[in-house]
Amino acid sequence: LSPFSVLGEIVVNEVNFVRKCIATDTSQYDLWGKLVCTNFKISFITDDPMPLQKFHYKNLLLGEHDVPLTCIEQIVTVNDTKRKQKVLGPNQKLKFNPTELIIYCKDFRIVRFRFDEAGPESAKKVCLAIAHYSQPTDLQLLFAFEYVGEIYHNPAKKVNGIDPGGGGGVIGSASGQQTPLFETYSDWDREIKRTGASEWRVCSVNEGYMISTCLPEYFVVPSSLADQDLKLYSYSFIGRRMPLWSWNHPNGSALVRMANIKDVLQQRRIDQRICNAITRSHPLRSDVYKSDLDKRLPNLQEIQAAHIKLKQLCVNEPFEETEEKWLSSLENTHWLEHIRSFLKHSAELVYMMECKHVSVVLQEEEGRDLSCLAASLIQVMLDPYFRTIVGFQSLIQKEWVMAGYQFLDRCNHLKRSDKESPLFLMFLDCVWQLLEQYPAAFEFSEVYLTILYDSARISLFGTFLFNCPHQRVKESTEFAISKNIQLGDEKGLRFPCVWDWSLQFTSRDRLLFHNPLYIGKSAPCVQNGAVKTFKRSKKNYSSTLRGVPPALKNGIISEQEFLPRRNSLILKLKPDFLQQTESQSNSMEQYFRDWFAKPADLHGVILPRISGTQIKLWKLCYFRWVPEAQINHGGFITAFHRVSLLADEVDMLNRNLRQYKSNSSLQGNCSELDHSRMYFRAKSLNDNSGAPDFLSSSFPFSPVGNLCRRSILGTPLSKFLSGAKIWLSTETLANED
Repeated sequence: LSPFSVLGEIVVNEVNFVRKCIATDTSQYDLWGKLVCTNFKISFITDDPMPLQKFHYKNLLLGEHDVPLTCIEQIVTVNDTKRKQKVLGPNQKLKFNPTELIIYCKDFRIVRFRFDEAGPESAKKVCLAIAHYSQPTDLQLLFAFEYVGEIYHNPAKKVNGIDPGGGGGVIGSASGQQTPLFETYSDWDREIKRTGASEWRVCSVNEGYMISTCLPEYFVVPSSLADQDLKLYSYSFIGRRMPLWSWNHPNGSALVRMANIKDVLQQRRIDQRICNAITRSHPLRSDVYKSDLDKRLPNLQEIQAAHIKLKQLCVNEPFEETEEKWLSSLENTHWLEHIRSFLKHSAELVYMMECKHVSVVLQEEEGRDLSCLAASLIQVMLDPYFRTIVGFQSLIQKEWVMAGYQFLDRCNHLKRSDKESPLFLMFLDCVWQLLEQYPAAFEFSEVYLTILYDSARISLFGTFLFNCPHQRVKESTEFAISKNIQLGDEKGLRFPCVWDWSLQFTSRDRLLFHNPLYIGKSAPCVQNGAVKTFKRSKKNYSSTLRGVPPALKNGIISEQEFLPRRNSLILKLKPDFLQQTESQSNSMEQYFRDWFAKPADLHGVILPRISGTQIKLWKLCYFRWVPEAQINHGGFITAFHRVSLLADEVDMLNRNLRQYKSNSSLQGNCSELDHSRMYFRAKSLNDNSGAPDFLSSSFPFSPVGNLCRRSILGTPLSKFLSGAKIWLSTETLANED
């Protein structure tokens, strides 16, 4: 089987007799093979068996030694004899023959190759090719464009038998449900009906992106706002980003996102007009609570700085001190502190909607960064539909992809953006914290979240490739014209969608996405065209204080009026908000105190526990490529395995019961067995077999083959923490020619 099976993929350069380093202190485990650079990935092809590896989770697009070009962060060439090293840019020259190549990846992998036996000129050419193709100068040079160009010129050809784009507004899932893409009027209309937002309507004023290029063509606004008013008001908002409806609570409270109003003279009048319209859309005409996210949450630069420190800590810090020093170093990255801030503030806004029955407006300068994360977290906490796989995917489509989150710049796909910030990763980390605290409330597993993060680094999918929907249409239309592709009635080229998981994994491997602990319930969704609305019984509402909001200012409740005390379950108030009366904070404190005193309703609201030790490091995501951190036969996967067997036994009992009642044939029962929903399956009832040998804390990923510090074998944490520093930064490298 050729490793270059993706349509449009071509070999750019290759070199033979390359050694892939497996450990730093010995060459015993090194692999020999061919290093290949294509226009999609770098690939190492070897006939040598991987040492000590008993399992590998196979991606249909990538081999076990492959790295997508968009996942490469830094390329370092080294010459041992001349004692030179150089970080390679896209168009730089290399004046020495490299003896070693080190690839630093955005997912914390480090891959090292030696050219001791390879031809020096061939080694130099492949290094320059990798540097050039992994740092494209233009969006249309990303591999997705090459792939869709081939598809449109050769419609009979498909990647893994699947057409790009899903052929419409929804993408199918293994469960048979559909993931709405929110590209059409009807998708938004269904979401209005699902949430019971009767006083809101789908607006088509931005069709053809006539008003704003960073908004979707269709979005939801208060019914009382006319299109003509929206057009008029749009000029006053940054980026002409008019207020966007996100979600409606069953009590009528709405969640709305809004950019800042740049017209100072008109600011108060337009702000009041928007808030009045939101108030009229509430069945109780309740008030509007505005949250200024730029003041309440960490900014993009702080998040990026924390991520860099986290990477240094997890991969390259030389810890000669004790393990306690490592924990304080983790705290000093501020990564977990930022996660706590997002969870804390989102929980406060859940309280406003759930208990105070007021609509919440998330205000941010451009309304397309922090508000993506906050709006998504609030909905995950409030609506169990968004804790299902299809619901979660629809949430990302709605609040990130269609709302104009700048994936191209924030993920830095072109390696030249000064706007890089891992906000999407932070969102997935926040969701993982909730999954860790309420494992039975989520249909998906942490493996699903990790692979979703990885998929944002694969340049085949259009989902996470652009800054906004308009950019996809504009760039792909220009590309189609340059390649003489006839678009017909289509708005731009259709790229493969990441939600079509069959592009990457077999149906068997996709079972690892499912959480065996999940306690399912008839999820609110659209089935066969019929809309099932999101409803909950009264017992799920807070029965604590439902006090009337205090005095209003222009119909808007200020943030200061509902902040908890310093010793509250919701921690770390900002100093300027501490001057408040006890009565103003008591109701929120009481709400959280009462909520945590009762068992959580897994099909209702869930709230985060955010005290010190309850916010954890997402080890599977950040430690999976570090062999020294791997715990053989350990980690959460051991519990996952056991619960999967128990769940499968329950399914077997149910099948036997159905068979007994219906006297169905044994053959029919075997057919059902083949469609088990568990990745790990029980061999029989009361299956007491032990865990498979290949299970480890890194499962289903394998750190073997990624550079480690001392030896290939797993070592105690103390040895892991005292490893040598190997991540080379641009600042510390002697950038010599």
